[in-house]
This record gives sequence, structure tokens and C-alpha cells, in this order.
Amino acid sequence: MEGSFLGNSGNGNPKRPVKVVQLTSIHGPLDVRIFHKHSKSLVQAGYEVVIVAPKLSLTGDAEEPRSGVTIRTVPRATSRLQRLGQTIWDVYRLAIAEDADIYHFHDPELIPIGLLLKLHGKRVIYDVHENLPLQVLTKPWISPLYRRAIGASAGRLECVGAACFDGIIAATQEIADRFPRRKTITVQNFPDFAMKEGVPYRKREPLVLYIGAISRIRGIREMIAAIQRVPACFGARLAIAGPFDSPALESELRGVSIPSVDVLGFQTQLSVAELLSRARIGLVLLHPTPSYLNAQPMKLFEYMRAGIPSIVSDFPSWRRIVEDTGCGLLVNPLDPEAIAVAIRQLLENPTDAEEMGKRGREASIARFNWGSERDKLLELYGALAA
Repeated sequence: MEGSFLGNSGNGNPKRPVKVVQLTSIHGPLDVRIFHKHSKSLVQAGYEVVIVAPKLSLTGDAEEPRSGVTIRTVPRATSRLQRLGQTIWDVYRLAIAEDADIYHFHDPELIPIGLLLKLHGKRVIYDVHENLPLQVLTKPWISPLYRRAIGASAGRLECVGAACFDGIIAATQEIADRFPRRKTITVQNFPDFAMKEGVPYRKREPLVLYIGAISRIRGIREMIAAIQRVPACFGARLAIAGPFDSPALESELRGVSIPSVDVLGFQTQLSVAELLSRARIGLVLLHPTPSYLNAQPMKLFEYMRAGIPSIVSDFPSWRRIVEDTGCGLLVNPLDPEAIAVAIRQLLENPTDAEEMGKRGREASIARFNWGSERDKLLELYGALAA
């Protein structure tokens, strides 16, 4: 990376324990990117790490350290308005009480908190998971009349923050291009776990798996409609594993029994690994919204790592990955019939499906892994800690 931002930081290991606080008002304390990748990597490099995050449930979570990471939780909001008000300030109060050297926040709604921390003389990193101005355009709770204006205002707020913060971490290169090059790095969301040997592919049950946040624009309705179009003789079942985007959608899906569908809800990383070890097919069927067209869905790389073929939304940037690696099939994510045909094709041709999974796993090990991304993260931290 050009410029003087990284300086001469060596291998990223600080000379003394540097205290880092990771902040989120949206994600849980055991979020894969925040806890399993960033925080655990920092602890292994010698940093003291605290995560401030909402509780996983309304009833509360234990706050004992995990893998050397200290967990501090705030009450989980029961509404978006409460999260944008009370939760943000709860996060700020816990954060400032930690009196850390470096603060690393993961949600755009925490930009004002990041600016307040800068006023306290703290070093602050903004971790940008998505293209915020484009993401606003897909929010159903914002009137279409105001989305463009709100998106533009959100972009301007990010520009103000980018000028003040000490570092920007972007989840994709497309996001990184929006920020000053001298203080921005790209840390992609590649898998960071070794898959255990699962059931031999040919002996697996016809389990079709979706892992990740559950929402309409991530294709939940199309997945359910598709599995119900697969002939019963295949015995296919769809397992949906992940947190719900809204309480209303959770109530809707849990309130009825859907044939051939298991709604599992949030799963631990170990539970996800177990599901991956016995699944036959992975689904990545996000809708063609502006914020998703150039995204890099972690679930695709997790399926590849697990050695199972994927059925993937046919977006240009995703098409390049799937065609280059030969790891799956491309479909129109809005067409349940096309998805059902792809599921049937993979179940009818287990030899081809198994070969797709093997090619995906090989590409994951060679190209799409956390190791090189971790090095970039530690280099940035080494510069700020120096």
C-alpha cells in the first residue's frame, strides 16, 4: 500500500500490550468477522482485546472471556428506533469506560461515536462492511421518496469520518475505492476455520443449506419456494441457519410448519461447521440490489472451503468467481423454478456435484483464505500501535 500510513511497523506485534476495543451496535459479540477473525487474530498477536456489542438475546449472555477476548454487552434493542438511540449510547458509555488505545467500530451508525472518541484523543478505525449509500437504497423501512437523499447524506457523513479517523478497513476493493487510499486497506471476509472431515459426499443426505442473515432480499422466500418445487422422490430438505433480519419475519417463518424446511435460527461456528460437513448443496441467492451486485458473500467462500457445490446469484462479479473456479451453478435468484432445476441437477449428478465441491475447496485453500487478510490487519494495527 502506498503512502506513509503503515510506516515501518514490522510484523504488527506491539512492544507492549495495546488495548483494543471492537464496537458494534448491530452484530452479536461472537460475530464471525469481529470475534473469530479480527479479535482472535489480534489476541494471538499480543493485543488486549475487548468487544462491546449487544447481547445475543433479550434474556442476556455471559460475559466471561472467550479465546482471550473480553466481552462487554449492552441490552439488545427491541426496535430500530431504540437501537439508533439507546443502544448506540450504551455502546459509547462502555467503550469510553474501557479507556483503550485503539477503537475499531463496525457499523456506520457508530460514526458519531467514532468522532466523539477522536475528540478524546483516541485512535479510531472504521470497518466498512458494505457500500452505505447503495445499501440505503434497499432499506424497506425508508420511504422510496427519501432514500436517495438519505443515502447521499450518509455518504457525506462517511467522508467526514474518513477525514478524521486513523484507518479505514474495507471488506471489498469496491468499497475501498470510496475512501482515501493512504489510510484505507482491504480486509476481505474469507473463511478462517479448518473443516473437519465430514460424511463422504456420496453418502450425505440430500441437505440443501443456507447460512447467513435471514431476510427477504437475501432470497429466503425464493429458497423456500424452490425446495417445494423439487420432486419428493429426491427427499431434499432445506436447512436455514442464521439470525433473522427482523422480528416480524422470524415470527412469520416460525409460526408455521413449512414442508421440507428446517428454520434453525442463529448457530454457533461449531454448529455451522457441522452443518457444512453433511450438506450436499449451498445456496447464495441474494437479490440483485445495488449493494449486493459487487459484494463478496462470505457464505460462498464457506461453502467452497467445506467442499460443497453452490447455487449462486448470477451477478457479473460472482460469475467470475464461480466460472473461474468451477465451484457451482449460476441462476436468476428471483426465479424459484430455476433454483429448483439447479438443485435437482446437482442431486441427480452427484459425481459432477462432488467435483465442483472439490474445485471450490482447492480454490479456497489457495486463494480465498484468511491468512493473507490477517497479515494486512496486523500491519495496520502495528502502524497505529507504533
